[in-house]
Amino acid sequence: MFEHFFQCPYCWEEISVLLDPSVSEQTYIEDCENCCNPIEFRVRFENNELVEFDATSIEQ
Repeated sequence: MFEHFFQCPYCWEEISVLLDPSVSEQTYIEDCENCCNPIEFRVRFENNELVEFDATSIEQ
């Protein structure tokens, strides 16, 4: 597993997520651990290295 730190698009707090480099492309939704709002993650790995990470708000 790979720990990645980023800024929440809602509350702007720095939080972390655990990413699995064995799956080369991932899209999933997870709630912010601080403000509980849903965040859509788009992640891409190449050769077990993170090459793309995007965390965007889901407009409700």
